[in-house]
Amino acid sequence: MKYEVVIGLETHAELDTESKLFCGCSTKFGSEPNSQTCSVCLGLPGVLPVMNKKAFEHSLKAAIALNCEISKFTNFDRKSYYYPDLPKNYQTSQNYFNIGNNGYVDIVVKEEKTRIDIHNVHLEEEAGKLIHPEAPGANYSLVDFNRAGVPLLEIVTQPDMRSVEEVESYMQTLKSILLYIGVSDCKMEEGSLRFEASISLREHGSNIFGNRVEIKNLNSMKAVLKVLAYEISRQSDLLDNGEAVLLETRLWDDVNSVSRRMRSKEESHDYRYFPEPDLVPFWIEQEWIDETKTSIPELPVNRHHRFVNELSVSDYDAGILTEDRLLADYFEECVKISQDCSKELSNWIINDVLRELNEQKINIQDFAISPEMLVALVKIKPTIGSSIAKDVFVEMVNTGKSAPAIVKEKGLAQIDNASELDEIVIQVIEKNPKAVEDYGHGKKNALAFLIGQAMKITKGKASPKILMELFKQRLSTNSK
Repeated sequence: MKYEVVIGLETHAELDTESKLFCGCSTKFGSEPNSQTCSVCLGLPGVLPVMNKKAFEHSLKAAIALNCEISKFTNFDRKSYYYPDLPKNYQTSQNYFNIGNNGYVDIVVKEEKTRIDIHNVHLEEEAGKLIHPEAPGANYSLVDFNRAGVPLLEIVTQPDMRSVEEVESYMQTLKSILLYIGVSDCKMEEGSLRFEASISLREHGSNIFGNRVEIKNLNSMKAVLKVLAYEISRQSDLLDNGEAVLLETRLWDDVNSVSRRMRSKEESHDYRYFPEPDLVPFWIEQEWIDETKTSIPELPVNRHHRFVNELSVSDYDAGILTEDRLLADYFEECVKISQDCSKELSNWIINDVLRELNEQKINIQDFAISPEMLVALVKIKPTIGSSIAKDVFVEMVNTGKSAPAIVKEKGLAQIDNASELDEIVIQVIEKNPKAVEDYGHGKKNALAFLIGQAMKITKGKASPKILMELFKQRLSTNSK
């Protein structure tokens, strides 16, 4: 490419609390519109906000996990603007003294680690939600204030990302961190995690930023990647034609896969920030910071690195296993119990366990097969064969029974008695002279056919390894 891409992201994550940031109203998703409101979150005259301690703790925890410098002194500001779903005509946010500043997130792209700097992390209240009827001729909008006042964490990066691949890795890593530390459920389909992207282009070798375009309200990672790809193409074409990229805010039209102009930056609001008079400033003691640090688990990138280097898991598999903290915990518990089956266990979890979780739409903590049960299946697999082991796994999911119990109940134990199997081998050889002749002429597929016939007779319970040895011995004798 002729141009270097420069990208920064703002992330809005609703915090996982039962009540709103400044009042006791529920944050439950999907309730009847305007059923979770009160005089405080509606901003009625004479009310006073009271800080939700858990929301503040979650924000502090996130800032520490993102390697930020923690502001010992922090306060809240009023961000003044009018919007139909913001009933107070201002938003209580942070501008001058954010909870966290100058942090970073390490990401992995194509097996190489890259550091993305975090400008700031701050806490604010969520706005409500507008609903625009799609009926023909509808000339009105509806507003639901249930979301107004929900605690919202904003995470702002520096313009450090230089490719769509880095943006994708950053979003996935950030989501994993927030889930690992338990501060947000990150359900993008419910609006719990949203992104705003800023993108500009400049010629390679230049240290001067181009005019940036900001894209608002992106509700899926897929939408972020699509709009960035579109903007790279659109801005490249403008620059190639000698035209200027306007400094503006745009919206993404997902139906038509185009970005559309919302407003120029010259039209941007003057938010007139000033200290929130109804909330006292906050002092964060070092003891609180130290205590919070001890509650943060090993984070995804570090865990990924450890799985690869200590447990001999492939880079790809480690990425899947560490995306979800509970899944990574499940895998580690399996490895701890088995002590020597990390590769096979990772294969079972990625190929079979995750398939069942997706089909049942459940999380790993609700899965019928415990780590102890999965390890028992892996241990018993050599005595029943891979094919039967898959069937046993399905039976375990459906019944909750252990692998040894199912194998015993259904008589699935592998036949490994050489004398018993040798009789079957002789029988198969006598009934398939053509395959025996083909094998004698060097056709190796004939051996696989003969083993398959023996497996049919034993209903898949014969040891393939022993069968192969017996067939080779018998066929070698016949050829003489």
